[in-house]
Amino acid sequence: MKDLNQIVKIEKAISEKYGEDAIANPKHYWNEEKEKEYLEQLKELSIKERNQSEKDQKIEIDGVFISKKLLTKETKRTCLVCSVYSFELNDDLYMNRYKCCRKCYVQWVEGREERWKTGWRPKNENFKE
Repeated sequence: MKDLNQIVKIEKAISEKYGEDAIANPKHYWNEEKEKEYLEQLKELSIKERNQSEKDQKIEIDGVFISKKLLTKETKRTCLVCSVYSFELNDDLYMNRYKCCRKCYVQWVEGREERWKTGWRPKNENFKE
């Protein structure tokens, strides 16, 4: 009984210093509505974590591992003319406007933009492997 009296004294001191909430059982404040809200938050967190882990995955392309996050961007990095994957920032303008790299732009498009816009593309035999 001495131990129980000691516990009561400690709880009373905590209650006086910090308030009744400090010694209350957490189940006292839990109800069905809070349980549903908690489960919904848990589902949302799980979905966010799953999406983040998918973005962090690496995919092997031609022997090089590239973050999946980089591959889901709208901009395409492969030249549709010569099929070269470009890491060059200079190629962004040409990729967006002409769907080709800078090298192909200089060789095939520059000075012939109207022909390019009508759909003309060089034949595959024009490329050296």
